Amino acid sequence: MTTLRIGNASGFYGDRFDAMREMLTGGELDVLTGDYLAELTMLILGRDRLKDPAAGYARTFLRQLEDCLGLANERGVRIVTNAGGLNPAGLADAVRQLADRLGIPVRVAHVSGDDLTTAHPGSLAAHAYLGGFGIAECLRAGADVVVTGRVTDAALVTGPAAAHFGWTPRDHDRLAGAVVAGHVLECGAQATGGNYSFFRDGDVRRPGFPLAELHEDGSCVITKHPGTGGFVDVGTVTAQLLYETAGARYAGPDVTARLDTVRLTQDGPDRVRIEGVRGEAPPPTLKVGLNRLGGFRNEVVFVLTGLDVDAKAALVRDQMEPALGKVADVRWEPVRTDRPDAGTEETASALLRLVVRDPDQETVGRALSGAAVELALASYPGFHVLAPPEKGSPYGVFEEVYVPQVGVDHVAVLHDGDRVPVPPPHDTLVLDDVPEPALPEPLPPGPVTRAPLGLVAGARSGDKGGNANVGVWARTDDAWRWLAHELTADRFRELIPESRELTVVRHALPNLRALNFVVEGILGAGVAAQHRFDPQAKALGEWLRSRHLDLPEALL
Repeated sequence: MTTLRIGNASGFYGDRFDAMREMLTGGELDVLTGDYLAELTMLILGRDRLKDPAAGYARTFLRQLEDCLGLANERGVRIVTNAGGLNPAGLADAVRQLADRLGIPVRVAHVSGDDLTTAHPGSLAAHAYLGGFGIAECLRAGADVVVTGRVTDAALVTGPAAAHFGWTPRDHDRLAGAVVAGHVLECGAQATGGNYSFFRDGDVRRPGFPLAELHEDGSCVITKHPGTGGFVDVGTVTAQLLYETAGARYAGPDVTARLDTVRLTQDGPDRVRIEGVRGEAPPPTLKVGLNRLGGFRNEVVFVLTGLDVDAKAALVRDQMEPALGKVADVRWEPVRTDRPDAGTEETASALLRLVVRDPDQETVGRALSGAAVELALASYPGFHVLAPPEKGSPYGVFEEVYVPQVGVDHVAVLHDGDRVPVPPPHDTLVLDDVPEPALPEPLPPGPVTRAPLGLVAGARSGDKGGNANVGVWARTDDAWRWLAHELTADRFRELIPESRELTVVRHALPNLRALNFVVEGILGAGVAAQHRFDPQAKALGEWLRSRHLDLPEALL
């Protein structure tokens, strides 16, 4: 059958607004996807729904569609999106109303069954990560627009691929290929040079959005529309493959994709071929993301300028101590941005962050803020703060649990209102670690130079609940021979002091010349809890690349 061209126009709620129009007008497409959901987004939508039960979906998508629905209809491009969030039926109705107002004949379907909030008392939103076969049912029945709630990001690709090629749930290798393609597309411009360690390799001022040319056997080519910014090469695709994954088995509700079987080759300018992906039966359980309100949070950032920075910090900490006695969680974080004999006041200043959390808003609210303000004329010389202290604001907590696939009512609600149950997979396989792969021969001994790791390796990092993932890859075979033996879990802990008391698990992926590290618990209760300076660990990989090691001169 023909190649299926699937593009993506959104990697998160708030991504480039014009991307939908750019993708529809920039070249050929069969399906356009939009990924609007993340762990934090579900919490935001949950709070929206508390204020308005009719809310709970990504309103940006509707505004984009008002501009682009006619374009998609003219070009025969079907749209598949998880912008339904907590209320896919509500968004589907809103799309129908929009289409009627614009006079565009559009068949709209949606997928339901992910919402398990009532089964998890105390949660603001509890949603199972569904697979792509509900989407496939909607498309097979003729839908032009398919709206989902919480599905896996890759399901936005596996669903259209299964519908187009006639795949069944037992086509594990083909589905695994589509999962890998979907994972590369899901974060938009991260596959076309955005957030890329070697961004200076191309012009990434306005990278285009990616698309996949999918084939019936599950292989694909990742590319972008002609003339758009950024670039697609083996490195950009490798970086995205490692993003927010862990070991060789990448499990989902449709299939478990074996990342250790992925083969990447440059297939021409801005074209990377992905092939060889093997798949296994999915696990018998579905991941459920639980979002709840964890309490209230407040923050004061004190500015310490010039001399005696440590003594100034000690003074203000002593002065604030009486106001902090009843607070459940108190964190002081010094940020030494100062330098001696600085040419500007800003570069002569350090920051001292006070972050407090408590179940009671009053405990971290005005009383605490007032204690900081009262020190304005009675503390260290040069006292000031970055922003006026505020009342405590709510923060969220994310955790994941697992439920049997057979216990979730996955339903495709077709454009004509018919409801089609989507059965769980017949074959399942409990996840297990793969044996440690063979590593290449180490480089022979030779002269070394103390230099940053990033001279020979790229990295990309991100969050999964309270854990961080850091993928590191080498650009050459010789660099891989060195990296595979040098960057152990213990060496990682040495380079990233925050991780020294935490569990760090290393996974090797030789086909990608890559290592994937999972740092357990470094993000506390997840991004919404804002546990650390970089709450989603987005820059953790770049920090790692900046650390100095003894690099073989042969690699430089």
